[in-house]
Amino acid sequence: MKRFMSHDELARDQRFLRQNLLFDVMAKMPDDVDTVVESFDKLAPMIEVGIRGTPFEPLFEAYGPGFLLTLLNEPLNPDDPHVTLRVKARMHGIFMGELQALEAAGRSLWDFPEAPWEFKMNMARQCWDEARHTQIYEKLLDHVGGYVGMFPESTFLFEAACVDDPAMRVAGVNRGLEGLACDVFRDMISYAEKIGDDVMKQAIDYVLADELTHVRFGSEWVKEFTKGDAERQAACKEFQREVDRRFSIGGTRSGREDAAIPIAVQDRKEAGFTDEEIEELYQVSSMGPTRQTLRKAALILREHHQARRLAQAEAQG
Repeated sequence: MKRFMSHDELARDQRFLRQNLLFDVMAKMPDDVDTVVESFDKLAPMIEVGIRGTPFEPLFEAYGPGFLLTLLNEPLNPDDPHVTLRVKARMHGIFMGELQALEAAGRSLWDFPEAPWEFKMNMARQCWDEARHTQIYEKLLDHVGGYVGMFPESTFLFEAACVDDPAMRVAGVNRGLEGLACDVFRDMISYAEKIGDDVMKQAIDYVLADELTHVRFGSEWVKEFTKGDAERQAACKEFQREVDRRFSIGGTRSGREDAAIPIAVQDRKEAGFTDEEIEELYQVSSMGPTRQTLRKAALILREHHQARRLAQAEAQG
């Protein structure tokens, strides 16, 4: 079996549609309404193709490409008319993330035959955990009325697992992405408490306990692999910063007051993050647009979309 496979080589059945577009765009977006509008207007045709046949299609018809700026960047509020769809989308995204985390841990076990035995055992333990998490979230997706394949899949998580240095890989996957999971899961537990869903609350809390362990794996092995090598240590830190920046999705996950997904400070500290690292994460994750900027851009994009649809209708007679 080959080592160091690319993210586009992941095998999927016909249920899955792959699309990385939104992550690419949002990761580089400045806090500027005009720039956000211009970018999403250009991408409108590709977004329309990507969501065709999914539950997002009616929202695109009603709001244009700007629906992505609010649907995915607003907190989970039980009173929100779109909260059910938002929860399904997040559950589906987490399910895909757990599946890719399983694949990533398996690749780490295989890709580095010279790694210490203890590292391999940690990655084997993580494979077992991620397989269980994938099953749990498949059931949670069904619990909220969703199904596997109802939304496009992004392979951004597995991309972080394609780097060929084991220290950088655990920095990006275990400290970056598993750290993000701590934030998302804590937010989902809070939502479950608001709506009185004990099944969701207990299941996600169970998974979160494992995620803390996975982050600790990353913390311990980054230190071990980079011991006495300041240059490699700096490279790992920069790679983790890049992963954190991309997965903050334009400030969706951040330490700002308007964050849709707050940083789970206490969980991260329990997993081995220092106060300095959390402060750095606050800085990195706050680089994208504010919710106010995204809401303004979404309103303009809706007007543009409606104008395009009117023009198309008039052209067709």
